[in-house]
Amino acid sequence: MIDQRLLPGQFVLVSLEDYQGVADAIQTMVVRGAPAIGAAAAFGLALAACRSKAHDRQELMADLLQADHVLRVSRPTAVNLAWALNRMLQSAHHMDGSLDEIKEQVVAEAQRIADEDVEINRRMALNGVELIQDGDTIIHHCNTGSLATVDWGTALGVIHMAHEMGKKVHVLVDETRPRLQGSRLTAWELEQYGIPYEIISDGAAGYFLRSGQVQKVFFGADRVAANGDVANKIGSYMLALAAYDNGVPVYSVFPTSTVDLNLKQGSEIPIEERTQDEVLGIQINGEQAAPHGAKARNPAFDVTPYRLLSGLVTEKGIVYPPFSLNLPLLMKNPA
Repeated sequence: MIDQRLLPGQFVLVSLEDYQGVADAIQTMVVRGAPAIGAAAAFGLALAACRSKAHDRQELMADLLQADHVLRVSRPTAVNLAWALNRMLQSAHHMDGSLDEIKEQVVAEAQRIADEDVEINRRMALNGVELIQDGDTIIHHCNTGSLATVDWGTALGVIHMAHEMGKKVHVLVDETRPRLQGSRLTAWELEQYGIPYEIISDGAAGYFLRSGQVQKVFFGADRVAANGDVANKIGSYMLALAAYDNGVPVYSVFPTSTVDLNLKQGSEIPIEERTQDEVLGIQINGEQAAPHGAKARNPAFDVTPYRLLSGLVTEKGIVYPPFSLNLPLLMKNPA
């Protein structure tokens, strides 16, 4: 996989040979983005199967469960991780054949999850592209492109599709502090696609929204509650608040695997808090910007209430309010 910590300065591929390495890559954000984390976790479980020294099916399942525990706790907020692991384990329980044949089937299931993600993202992009008009300026938060998925992306995939269809779009890219996924990763992807963009600080979004320079706001999601509350990269809530106050529509784009109908509202979503070093490590003139001895808080996500959102874009279609009624209905749709 691409080591996303090094972009845009270096494009480095890393090879992971066991599930512990995959778990570490997820935790340290070598790979990031809810759909990409899910696919990576699936391949982590596949590696566990391939590396297993089990002599029978029971021992193999025990090895898979051990790997599942390690992978599952690597990033707690993104529900796609647990979704992919649950699917892998359930599939393994129903597999027949010799141990070698079961291992091959586990690997094949991980590949199916990855292949399906590409098609799901393409369908999301086609569904969401109708929301973008020719000439729109769009604020985009964090990174939701191919780097965050297996291919295409979620919110950035919609913008990319609009560009491919010939619509003229301009993207204001939130830096997305403290890890700068916007200015490092989204800007890099937009460069590859040839889509015009400008980087703005997170705090500048309100200025552009209030001055009428923005027509849409797009971001992704790491977990969505049954009522339509969306957990996404920290800063999404403040961006949605500013957009709502200025009458600018806000759209969250995600696959239905990101929806957690077991949670009634966003306050039930577990929020990962990462090391304070990500905040305090910012330097000016080669020196730490904050006073030495300073402390910091670093929640990785926040929750945007459903009332601030104009629509939810999925591979099954666009969901409009009331989300508490329409989102569960969409989830029942097999299409």
